[in-house]
Amino acid sequence: MSTAARDSKKSNIFKGMKDLTFEQTISHQCGVTMSDSVEARSIAEFMDQDPKVTVTYNPALIRIDGEGKLIFKMDEISEFLGREMTAETFEVNTSTHYGRMVRVDDNTVVLFGNMDEMMEYT
Repeated sequence: MSTAARDSKKSNIFKGMKDLTFEQTISHQCGVTMSDSVEARSIAEFMDQDPKVTVTYNPALIRIDGEGKLIFKMDEISEFLGREMTAETFEVNTSTHYGRMVRVDDNTVVLFGNMDEMMEYT
């Protein structure tokens, strides 16, 4: 147990439900979290070339976040990686995602933050 956990003078970093406020807004953000790997780092480095994409490296995870939609093109990622990246391999490397993920075809995976825009694929 850490000394911080044993020290009763330390305040709790988590808020209780009574202290939380919720706004009735929609963010239109989307993103993926990937376990840190050679493939995930390549995908992150490739996607980080887009100024609208935010990549965050954590000790064991990589987050790729965007506004509106994120488009993952397997042929472009494959070229950047130096070996084939398939949509299946991409999905295996994805630990979790938020937004609506749509596999458009064998080459393209799109994450939508705007659910209205995603509706054309249903």
